[in-house]
Amino acid sequence: MERLQKVIANLGYASRRKAESLIKDGKVMVNGHVVTELGTKVNSNDVISIDGNIINKDITYEYYILNKPRQVISSVTDPQGRKTVVDLIATKERIYPIGRLDYNTTGLILLTNDGQFANHLMHPSFQIEKTYVAKLEGLITSAEIRKIKAGITIDKRLVEVKKFRIKKQDAEKNTSLVEITIVEGRNHIVKKLFEKLNLPVSKLSRVKYGFLTLDNLKSGEYRPLTIKEVKKFYSL
Repeated sequence: MERLQKVIANLGYASRRKAESLIKDGKVMVNGHVVTELGTKVNSNDVISIDGNIINKDITYEYYILNKPRQVISSVTDPQGRKTVVDLIATKERIYPIGRLDYNTTGLILLTNDGQFANHLMHPSFQIEKTYVAKLEGLITSAEIRKIKAGITIDKRLVEVKKFRIKKQDAEKNTSLVEITIVEGRNHIVKKLFEKLNLPVSKLSRVKYGFLTLDNLKSGEYRPLTIKEVKKFYSL
């Protein structure tokens, strides 16, 4: 038995907060009866419908890896009408991104309609590593590298850096290209980390998520995850 709002979220229909609003507004039915009480528990045999549409039967779970381009929103929809990551994937299922990348940040992002899978990957206890390549305005020094590896505090919380290396430095253009691996998921965390060192990030791309890399996926291209890859994430 699980709480109704959690089941709705896990099915990928809506976030848990949105699911709670739907329940309170009387739009959710369980086995043909309107349910308005938060915390109502259901099992796998119960039929759940929202606005008259059954949402928990004959669900086909889908999992995608996308190489997100610049100027694309990591969301299902955008009030301003900008292109979203969901727009780039040809599917009839209600998929959504796992986590997010900033509007101008490129690279690896996962999408699914499997709420349990998404929650598994985003839960802090699983410590899934994410690797980024950042172009910095300025030449990074040995002292700054030591500070990064020791961990930098952002908004009163320490950002633990798992790996860090310089890929390239250009003294003439006064830029550095670096690779950094963290387990953080907070918004703008990589940019905030380097801003602490007065090294603004001009370009940022996520190149690895757990064991996954972009391989040969070009900007805007995607592919489904294999069953083996999905199972491997669950085993982390």
